Amino acid sequence: MYTSFFGLGEKPFAITPDPRYLFMSERHAEALAHLLYGINEAGGFIQLTGEVGTGKTTVVRSLLERMPGHADVAVILNPQLTPVEFVLTICEELGIFMRDDDASSIKDLVDLLNKRLLEAHAKGRRVVVIVDEAQNLTPETLEQVRLLTNLETASQKLLQIILIGQPELREVLARVELRQLAQRITGRYHLDPLSRAETAAYVTHRLKVAGSATGDVFSAAALREVHRLTTGIPRIINVICDRALLGAFTQEQHRIGPALVREAAGEVYGRSFSPQWTKLLVGASAAVAVVGLALGVWQLWPQGSTSQAADADKVVSLDPPPETAPTSVQVASLASASQPAAAQPTAQEIETQLQEQPGQTTTETAFAQLFALWGAKFDAAKGRPCNQAQQQGLECVYQQGSWGQLRTLNRPAILTLIDDAGNAHQVVISGLNSEAAQVRFPDATREISIASLSRLWYGDYLILWRPQVAAPRALSAGMQGVGVRWLRDSLNTAHGRTKDGNSSDYYDEELVRMVEEFQRQHRLNVDGIAGVQTQIVLDTLNNSNGAPLLVAQTQDSPGAS
Repeated sequence: MYTSFFGLGEKPFAITPDPRYLFMSERHAEALAHLLYGINEAGGFIQLTGEVGTGKTTVVRSLLERMPGHADVAVILNPQLTPVEFVLTICEELGIFMRDDDASSIKDLVDLLNKRLLEAHAKGRRVVVIVDEAQNLTPETLEQVRLLTNLETASQKLLQIILIGQPELREVLARVELRQLAQRITGRYHLDPLSRAETAAYVTHRLKVAGSATGDVFSAAALREVHRLTTGIPRIINVICDRALLGAFTQEQHRIGPALVREAAGEVYGRSFSPQWTKLLVGASAAVAVVGLALGVWQLWPQGSTSQAADADKVVSLDPPPETAPTSVQVASLASASQPAAAQPTAQEIETQLQEQPGQTTTETAFAQLFALWGAKFDAAKGRPCNQAQQQGLECVYQQGSWGQLRTLNRPAILTLIDDAGNAHQVVISGLNSEAAQVRFPDATREISIASLSRLWYGDYLILWRPQVAAPRALSAGMQGVGVRWLRDSLNTAHGRTKDGNSSDYYDEELVRMVEEFQRQHRLNVDGIAGVQTQIVLDTLNNSNGAPLLVAQTQDSPGAS
């Protein structure tokens, strides 16, 4: 109805999931990274929770699109099943052939499933079961789910189960009778609503996908109101924005302001909403009334009794105001309070920069930028970039992760971005804060909003680092050598402990515990093995060689100058 009025090709805020409208906020990207890591590395259970409408289904759909090629997946959308029905559904999803008699026997079904899992394991494949709305699983079915994780070899779990649900799932799994299941959960992530900046980026993104030339149908004030009234829940954002567009169409307004958003929210919620400033006005009026009442009490208070006056001070604690004009300091204070805060420069959109930088986001230009940050030289004609890095004492680390992982590693990185046309771009981020990233282009460094980058970034990144020991490799219990001594000394430095000149070069139980403590503190995989990620984070914290950082260290940080 309103699409042609706003120059749109379709309705931008339909509540049915559409892959074309996928918006990956930092939270969604990090949740997806947790799930992908769990599929590739962990066993047992992974738990993802979030309020209704926060985008759990979006994350699941994204997970299915990015599922590794060596994984077989069974998806259960209706978990209100008996234990037999639950296992039967898994078998059907995996295409396991069974006789009619098998379908009614839990033992026969588990035997068939176990046979399939062993065959998949022999072929190097992983089997994943995704259970949506898992908070609706009955205790009996949950117990059967736990028993399925007993299907294992001598060294590995054969089945990876992902439980997706509302916050009530956490309460269900916290029950005493389900503690055995809860103990097998190897990864937990809670999906929070969108921030104010992400809400604005989400609305703009959907408008552009629907055909809007600029995506600025909603004013900045309207977008703030959308976030306030929806608390950043995407499903509610869709409903309210759809109603706001319809309301603007009926009133023939091409620009939507906060009043229209409040009207739309009133239709959705069935009650009226007032501007936020009215609450502040009511609060200020109440404060003025209290002060006025106190002044009136003071003026009416008997002046003949000093003891009564003293008692009055204890109750009201207010001296009579002098009948003089405000001082210059007071006038200046009032004037400054009435002035609006200076507008902060807003981060730019990455799509705009990609359009303005044709041919400047290639792999070669990105490596040239990244090498320059390390004081290294890169020549596109001299072979593979990572080989050139090794010749200069650097190592490439290519991974798939999230903004949180990048902050933990804290090294400049090359991100792979995929635009709406499917074209790949390589860009270097050299700085990062809570809302924006510093992106280096050949001509200049620009501040780009994280929300904008997240729409095009699917987690692929590459960083450089300078190992402090020769032939970097994972260090584990029982090893001995200079690398182990470096690890022990670096852990002591990171924790503010003085180095021991005679520190041991043997990886003993004490060092295992130190590594586990460090990994736990920095949200790394806690296994007591100092792999590449652990070594990078440790080297970054100490930063003894003054290498480039993604997030500047504070003066109190280890290694900060």
